[in-house]
Amino acid sequence: MQISQTEMEKRIVRYGELKPCRTAFIDAHTPGSNSKENFTIIGGGVSESPDQHVHIKDTPGFNIGAAGQPPKCRNSLHSHRTAEVFFVLKGRWRFFWGRYGTAGEVVLEEGDIFNIPTGIFRGFENIGTDYGMIMAILGGDDAGGGVIWAPQVIEDAKAHGLVLGENGKLYDSKKGQALPDGIKPMPLLTDEELKAFPETPVTDVVRDYVARYWDLMALAQKAPARVIGENALLRDKPGFDVELLTRGSIPEDAYTNERHEVLMVMRGHWKLGWEGGEAVLAPGDTCAVPPGLKHSLVPSMTGEASLYRVVSTGDKAGLTWRG
Repeated sequence: MQISQTEMEKRIVRYGELKPCRTAFIDAHTPGSNSKENFTIIGGGVSESPDQHVHIKDTPGFNIGAAGQPPKCRNSLHSHRTAEVFFVLKGRWRFFWGRYGTAGEVVLEEGDIFNIPTGIFRGFENIGTDYGMIMAILGGDDAGGGVIWAPQVIEDAKAHGLVLGENGKLYDSKKGQALPDGIKPMPLLTDEELKAFPETPVTDVVRDYVARYWDLMALAQKAPARVIGENALLRDKPGFDVELLTRGSIPEDAYTNERHEVLMVMRGHWKLGWEGGEAVLAPGDTCAVPPGLKHSLVPSMTGEASLYRVVSTGDKAGLTWRG
């Protein structure tokens, strides 16, 4: 397989060229959440807004996105039917979960990764001192069909002018918008339905679903660290595998992957080479390598170098699995 320099550049989304959406979700006007930015990098993601820009529309069996937030800004409690994996690119973040966000919490630093269990309400907040960014991997081509919001989030949003229709679309009364004829508001979860959302203990979550960057760097000294997968550190089958590569664990020779492969740079600059061209990837850049393309990876500068490699597995996206 061959691909031109021009075609490959279309498959690279540069961090500095990310286009944010500030009205992506129902809490866009809610105080405390109204300054967040959402980015859809690969696939349509779960945005509820027609204003969301999609950088690469074709999905490889999963979606890639990001959330950027200033200090003290939080993302409201919600749930997903498929995997939601975050790693911290910039800043310091608090993740919390449960019906009211009180079942547990964990603080993640740059490079840490969190495979959040499906079926629990979760939220996150930038507790650092500067603008922060977390990168996301969402299971499934349709990212699980959307977001399930805790009832109080929908009620708070309505008080600030945003209404979510049962069609999954947002309508902003501040812009004169209203629900179209025949479209009802998204119903609130009933008390009976809420019983299906567990209050997972923090001991279970931290043990089974969180991996720390410097532990992964140690594991990846001579071979890629298997982070998420059937036999990985965080055991799961979300439809994709995740590995961490460092300077010491890069493939010695060019290699070919018959499945979709996405490279997400954490630290340093990496030279991606293939027959027909080469490109340098910087921190925050995302590259979708097409199946069947023989390519090579090597750090292009001295110093710390790491990237997350996400590969589709063909497994059906669904609930968190631990074997």
